[in-house]
Amino acid sequence: MVGTTQSTALMERTAEVSPAEDVAAPTRVPGAALVDRAVEVNQRVAPTLLRLALAVVFVWFGALKLVGSSPVHDLIAQTLPFVDADLAVPVLGAVEIVIGLALAAGVLPRITLLVLCGHLAGTFLTFVTASELMWTSNPLELTADGEFVVKNLVLITAALVLIGIHSRRDGDRTA
Repeated sequence: MVGTTQSTALMERTAEVSPAEDVAAPTRVPGAALVDRAVEVNQRVAPTLLRLALAVVFVWFGALKLVGSSPVHDLIAQTLPFVDADLAVPVLGAVEIVIGLALAAGVLPRITLLVLCGHLAGTFLTFVTASELMWTSNPLELTADGEFVVKNLVLITAALVLIGIHSRRDGDRTA
């Protein structure tokens, strides 16, 4: 018998894959589809709810100032000692109602939200003109009035988030 020589370079064979190298499709965590759906709904609805929540706060607090039932009357009087509080408080209340109604209606949202930010930034004037009302004897401890003013940082940040959302191009907007 005569042997023929074959080159192994031309031979084909199927590659062998060991079980450890076999890559399986990633499995989804139970409930992941529900979470994904909740995220989609949140992206669509949350900006509107945030805008309406700011509107409610502004209309409510403004109405209290306008009708003379605001718990911050004296705080405003001490913050703005150069203005008659019986005039300043209702005027601020009317401004807050206008801002709140504009937010609720969605009228010129970026401008309205910028005005809201300016209005809330003005509340920090209290730390300058009535600083004795803002802290206890420990400068790290705020009084109730101090906490009331500092919480405006959250409202300002919420307005800035909404400004960002309303500033996107129409095709990119999720709300």
